[in-house]
Amino acid sequence: MMALPFYQKHHQHYDRAYRHKELQSTLSQYQKEEKRKSAVYSHGSTAYARGATAYQQGSAAAYSHGSADYGRESAAYSHGIAAYDHESAAHSKRSAAYSLGSESLSKISAAYDHETAAHSKRSAAYSLGSESLSKMTAGYSLGSSESLSKRSAALSLGSESLNQISTAYSLGSEAYSHGLKDSNVMIEDRSYKLSPKAKRAKQSLCSEEKENKAIDYIVPVFTGRQVLVSGITDTEEERIKESAAYIARRNLFATGEGVSATRVATSSSEEEQHEKKSRKVAIRESAERLALRKTLEETEEFHRKLNEDKLLHAPEFVIKPRSHTIWEKQNVKLHCTVTGWPEPRVTWYKNNVPINVHTHPGKYVIESRYGMHSLEINKCDFDDTAQYRASAMNVKGELSAYASLVVKRYKGEFDESHFHAGTVTMPLSFGVTPQGYASKFEIHFVDKFEVSFGREGETMSLGCTVIIHPDIKRFHPEIQWYRNGVLITPSKWVQMHWSGERATLTLAHANKEDEGLYTLRVVMGDYYEQYSAYVFVRDADAEIPGAPASPLDVECLDANKDYVIISWKQPAVDGGSPVLGYFIDKCEVGTTHWSQCNETPVKFARFPVTGLIEGRSYIFRVRAVNKAGISIPSRVSEPVAALDPADRARLRSYPSAPWTGQIIVTEEEPTEGVVPGPPSDLRVIEATKNYVVLSWKPPGERGHEGVMYFVEKCTAGTENWQRVNTEIPVKSPRFAVFDLAEGKSYRFRVRCCNSAGVGEPSEATEATVVGDKLDVPKAPGHIIPTRNTDTSVVVTWTESKDAKELVGYYIEASIAGSGHWEPCNNNPVKGTRFICHGLLTGANYIFQVRAVNAAGLSEYSQESEAIEVKAAIAAPSPPYDITVLESVRDSMVLGWKQPKTIGGAEITGYYVNYREVIGGVPGKWNEANIKPVSERAYRIHNLKENMVYQFQVAAANLAGVGTPSPPSRSFKCEEWTIAVPGPPHDVSCTEVRKDSLVLLWKPPVYIGRSPVIGYYVDLKETDATDEHWRSVNEKPISNKFLKISGLKENVSYVFRVRATNQAGVGKPSDTTDPVIAETRPGTKEMKVDVDDNGVISLNFECDKMSPDSKFVWSKNYEPIEDESRLVFDTKGGKSKAVFKDLGEDDLGIYSCAVTETDGVSSSYTIDEEEMKRLLALSHEHKFPTVPLKSELAAELLEKGQVRFWLQAEKLSGSAKVNFVFNDKNIVNGEKYKMKVDHSTGLVEMIMDKLEDDDEGTYTFQIQDGKATNQSSLVLIGDVFKKLQKEADFQRQEWFRKQGPHFVEYLGWEVTADCNVLLKCKVANIKKETHIVWYKDGREIMVDEEHDFKDGVCTLLISEFSKKDAGIYEVILKDDRGKDKSKLKLVEAAFADLMNEVCRKIAVSATALKIQSTADGIRLFSFVSYYLEDLRVSWLHNDAKIKYTDRVKTGVTGEQIWLQINEPTPQDKGKYIMELFDGKTTHTRMVDLSGQAFDEAYAEFQRLKQAAIAERNRARVIGGLPDVVTIQEGKALNLTCNVWGDPVPEVTWLKNEKPLIADAHCLLKYESGKNANFTITGVNTIDSGRYSIVVKNKYGTETSDFTVVVTPVMGQISLVKHDADVQGPNLNTVTLAKRKKATTASNCHKEEELEDFVKPHAEEIIVTEEIPDPSEILIVEEEDDGEDSWQAAKESDMKPTVPEIILYPTGSWIREGEKSAETNAGIKL
Repeated sequence: MMALPFYQKHHQHYDRAYRHKELQSTLSQYQKEEKRKSAVYSHGSTAYARGATAYQQGSAAAYSHGSADYGRESAAYSHGIAAYDHESAAHSKRSAAYSLGSESLSKISAAYDHETAAHSKRSAAYSLGSESLSKMTAGYSLGSSESLSKRSAALSLGSESLNQISTAYSLGSEAYSHGLKDSNVMIEDRSYKLSPKAKRAKQSLCSEEKENKAIDYIVPVFTGRQVLVSGITDTEEERIKESAAYIARRNLFATGEGVSATRVATSSSEEEQHEKKSRKVAIRESAERLALRKTLEETEEFHRKLNEDKLLHAPEFVIKPRSHTIWEKQNVKLHCTVTGWPEPRVTWYKNNVPINVHTHPGKYVIESRYGMHSLEINKCDFDDTAQYRASAMNVKGELSAYASLVVKRYKGEFDESHFHAGTVTMPLSFGVTPQGYASKFEIHFVDKFEVSFGREGETMSLGCTVIIHPDIKRFHPEIQWYRNGVLITPSKWVQMHWSGERATLTLAHANKEDEGLYTLRVVMGDYYEQYSAYVFVRDADAEIPGAPASPLDVECLDANKDYVIISWKQPAVDGGSPVLGYFIDKCEVGTTHWSQCNETPVKFARFPVTGLIEGRSYIFRVRAVNKAGISIPSRVSEPVAALDPADRARLRSYPSAPWTGQIIVTEEEPTEGVVPGPPSDLRVIEATKNYVVLSWKPPGERGHEGVMYFVEKCTAGTENWQRVNTEIPVKSPRFAVFDLAEGKSYRFRVRCCNSAGVGEPSEATEATVVGDKLDVPKAPGHIIPTRNTDTSVVVTWTESKDAKELVGYYIEASIAGSGHWEPCNNNPVKGTRFICHGLLTGANYIFQVRAVNAAGLSEYSQESEAIEVKAAIAAPSPPYDITVLESVRDSMVLGWKQPKTIGGAEITGYYVNYREVIGGVPGKWNEANIKPVSERAYRIHNLKENMVYQFQVAAANLAGVGTPSPPSRSFKCEEWTIAVPGPPHDVSCTEVRKDSLVLLWKPPVYIGRSPVIGYYVDLKETDATDEHWRSVNEKPISNKFLKISGLKENVSYVFRVRATNQAGVGKPSDTTDPVIAETRPGTKEMKVDVDDNGVISLNFECDKMSPDSKFVWSKNYEPIEDESRLVFDTKGGKSKAVFKDLGEDDLGIYSCAVTETDGVSSSYTIDEEEMKRLLALSHEHKFPTVPLKSELAAELLEKGQVRFWLQAEKLSGSAKVNFVFNDKNIVNGEKYKMKVDHSTGLVEMIMDKLEDDDEGTYTFQIQDGKATNQSSLVLIGDVFKKLQKEADFQRQEWFRKQGPHFVEYLGWEVTADCNVLLKCKVANIKKETHIVWYKDGREIMVDEEHDFKDGVCTLLISEFSKKDAGIYEVILKDDRGKDKSKLKLVEAAFADLMNEVCRKIAVSATALKIQSTADGIRLFSFVSYYLEDLRVSWLHNDAKIKYTDRVKTGVTGEQIWLQINEPTPQDKGKYIMELFDGKTTHTRMVDLSGQAFDEAYAEFQRLKQAAIAERNRARVIGGLPDVVTIQEGKALNLTCNVWGDPVPEVTWLKNEKPLIADAHCLLKYESGKNANFTITGVNTIDSGRYSIVVKNKYGTETSDFTVVVTPVMGQISLVKHDADVQGPNLNTVTLAKRKKATTASNCHKEEELEDFVKPHAEEIIVTEEIPDPSEILIVEEEDDGEDSWQAAKESDMKPTVPEIILYPTGSWIREGEKSAETNAGIKL
């Protein structure tokens, strides 16, 4: 059961029906039981009647036994009820009566083990009925059913079946009660309504009886849905849903039973047995029936008492506010306690007018905590007399409670200092009722944290020691930390600790988000005190010089299934150049992989992130970018889950306990899909120039499955709708639309979709213009700096005009004239005032301010005027503790304490006022002095004897006269006649340390009847009572100072002093202010010093001085008047008191205090013993020993020699040195070489080699006149062995360097040409010196010999690769010796070298260039040379390219290329070639977009068309010779192959004229491939140049051949004649074949046709009859002399074409070559 709040335990009128809030929040379960409870009650009554009839069959003995047991159990149960009644009497009474009836009936029925099976079944049925009825009221039995069930099981004497049922019932009740320990009642949420049993559901049995079947309802699997309660606020609704869901789940999961409700049907066919019953039995059964009926009636009455909805109820005042009567200037607090559900909201009224705390700042304080509400009215005045009303209201109603406040006005004067906030302490003359008092805790802060400065990434700690009075055990304070007024909770960034005395807050990893005003609040009951200081966090050093600082305050807003808005604040530091924008990164929780959300920087400080995976959690960070680079990331955001807000709310109410119960799963019939309707309330919630964010509400018609959305847009004024998310529908009712044209207007609409289809669109939005709706704020104005402290300045300004969504302001400071600005804050501050800390004292500063909102930072304001950083001067605070030191008939001597705050300037004096008090009524104030008094004691003359006076004192400094002190107590002016002294005054503390301090005071003004003979000093802890005062000294002391020791560290003390004379001890002085025993950081003590001349001085240093601070020396705490024995010297923060001649007159305590500090002081005591010590030390300094510049030391020389040496400041020529080894003198000789240089004071001894016998102690003894000195060096053990080993090594090195040797051992470097150069530096080389290189033990042959001129030997390895790995060695040798050096280039060393080679290769890469080809676009870069270790990757728009047949990469020679075949617009963008050298990635970038892409694409298209044209143009691909010589009369048949697409047209020419086919000349063109040329019988007129012309749309080609017809014998002369007529140009007897080709593109390239052109016939074999041997070879000459000349000219320009000549042998011989025979398809 839940415990009542402490303020409710003693109020009996509190309604117990509502005292469990968890019960109240979940009573909706009873609505489901309303329809069934009557039937269940009837069922229980029927079972009771049947059971009662069965009891009549039992014997009297058995009945008596049962009755006795019943009586004992009833007594035990009544005892339990009595014990429980203290907590809930009404509930227990009802529950006990009901449980008594049911349980007693079970026990009596269990006693009859001889009953029949039918009787057992009836008893079991009754037990089940009782069980269901018990469950309804189990929440009110609170465990009684469990105990009684156990007793019932123990008393069962029935059959085995009945025992099993009873045991099962007991176990069920126990588990059920266990589940109700926290919530008190088993209640299910009203939203989990029972559904009809599914057709295929398995029936659930809750009884072991087979015939008792479950025929009612089955609860479906728990889904976590809540019912929305209408008519209440969102906050209250959320609270109800979370509470109800959590309690319902917890109760459901805690039970050990299944969550099924069954109704047991009993057979009505069973016969009831009747028998006679005695009167006693009948009366007993009648009484039991009446008890059961009463229980049922009470239960029903309780249910009727509940509200209609069983959950909500109206407010009710448990404790009402109480009326008060108080005095003016007092504080009063009205309290009330209210219950109700939902939690009522309480409003306070004054005379029926609502109280607004904002319109009366500091006047009213309204608080609400855990149902307690209070109204505190500070410093009440007469106008606060009124009727106050507390109004509590929720959805069920409103209730008010009234209290009256009467403020009385005190007619006389009173001390306002008694009326501090939070107290009700009255003046001594006031009568105070108990109602006017309230307990108060005095809370003090010591060792407080000051203004702190940190840097990002550092750990910062804030701490404060808290002293609370009174200290009550078991009542601990509540420690709260606030940042900028917001309560801080512990997290991974912030840890808090309270040790019982000290509160600390640690920032584990400081960030700029942690900057702000930190407040420590200590709460004790209704009172609290707090202390605040500012914490500044500077930016961490940028990783890239000039990069901006990191953003801050990254938050996730409006999170949904796949969408979230990220917001941040801009940094104060931009790195020297404007911030270009911000990158947003996301990381899935549980991973370390960060991915960038935006490709281009965004300037607006909010950005929507889409594409999240539903159900996963993410964190985000932001980076700023400027032209110098990218900042370090911001602090990550809090994790956010990609969930629907409703799902997120349900997750918050999931039970924390594991599942321990049983769930019955039912299979529901699938429902048909419904096409969702249109969304509603579509609107634009944010619009910038980069994106537009849409928001809408899901449709009401959507079926049982989830819906997704498609977003559509169109330009305003059109109906051309385009789907934005074409690929994947969105799940969230939010969507960010990108890629919109700035300045254009758009409309948007949304469609829903599910498995059934896509629904109708929503109503379109109004036209939205793409652009930033939020403007950058204007610059603030009127920057005014004012002085604050010596390190801070207060800056104020006027806010920016028309600023929207203002985040805050950044303030920057600069030393006037420097031009260098530094930020004063790194977290934007709100308001128009800021204190800039950490400034240099005395420097002149100027300031500027700029405003910040999500759109950016404003321009800088105008610079302020320069101001010097200096503490502001103010008037002193009032003096306090005014007391009377002496009183005579007409005068009084007053004393007071110095003001706690002197205002930054020395106090120049005090002004005293007095007034008469007649009949308790003060009069007017009178001035006691016109000129200020410097002492804190003053005698006021001309007073009236026996008159009562009050006094006040005001202090003055350069700033003016401060506020007067509050009026003192009333003092009567009368002659003091007491014999004892008056009180000492001006008691003060100095030299405060952790365990001691010095107390000073002044003697009393009134000494009594005899002189003062001494003083007693008393102390106590500050929080102790007056009974704890104790005396420090047992005997009186005559001094007016005392050093008090034995104090406890960090404990606060107060002190007082009493004077004594022969008459006795007088009145004590006023107590001092509380003083904490502590040694403050930086405290320095006074030191005594004796210089080289024997001069003795006292020295004190202070580093906390202000410009007006002074050193004040005193002896025995009295001013030093005689300065003849001391000389004071002060320079800066150091002061020195020099004794001229220290003697007995100088004994005493010397102290030095620094003014204008927080009590910096120290002292030094010189007594007789100390004087003797100082004089002896002075004498030693007057007669010094030989000073040494350096003590005896040992060092190694070049040859491994050991040199021992020391150096004296100076040595005279007569100085002597003794060299001692192990207490024996050693002399100069072969082993030891000694030398003394008197001019330099150098004494040395050199040993060639250290032997084992040389281990020991070496001493140099110097004597120079009377002065002596010595120095020793101990060389033993490890020290000696180390020195000996180093000496041996140095000796070996010296021998090595006598021959050729390495100065720098073998190393490597990579040249600019990416070659590897092995190099080493050598020395002591001559011509005969040889250098030999080895790799893996095999000598490397070097072509050139090294000349060693520069002392460097190198070995160049070009194009270094893996085959060059190995161990390299170089050896130097000549007749003087040899030296070698090895370099292992294997494993890690080889990897490092390869990385450097790859780096050089990567650096050598040229810029990416674009080349168009016939196949596509090629991007390429050249490197010095390529290695496989250099990993190459290509990126397209920052995404890695997946290589396909269309996009390929490769390396050709030194060219690294990326080929994009058949480019498309999707190939536009930025291409980056990444070259990874093993450590660093080097990039080359080219932008293939815009004009670059257009030009490259156009060139690709041109080349592609040219290639197509060249490939498909018409052409002759073979079959024709160049020259045909044939004999007249023969038949000539030539065949050639023709190709082209489309099929070309063929035309034949003779001598460039069309040739027409006839019977003599046959022309054929078959299948578009073969062209035949046939002359049936050639004659001389057939000679000439023939051409075949092929033509299609891609071009034309002409192939020429020459036919030479030789006449038969007898026609030669005719030919000769014709030849002569032709002229002399007929010398050419052969013609080269001419082929003319023209294409449509006019860009024919011979090399590109090699794959398509077949070789022409080079030889033609003509078969004929063998001519006569006497026949002469005739070569036919060309008829056309001009053509012959032209052909000859062409033959000169072209390669020689073979000439075909007919020889008598029948062979065609190619001129100039060997003869060959080839059948060319020519027939003669």
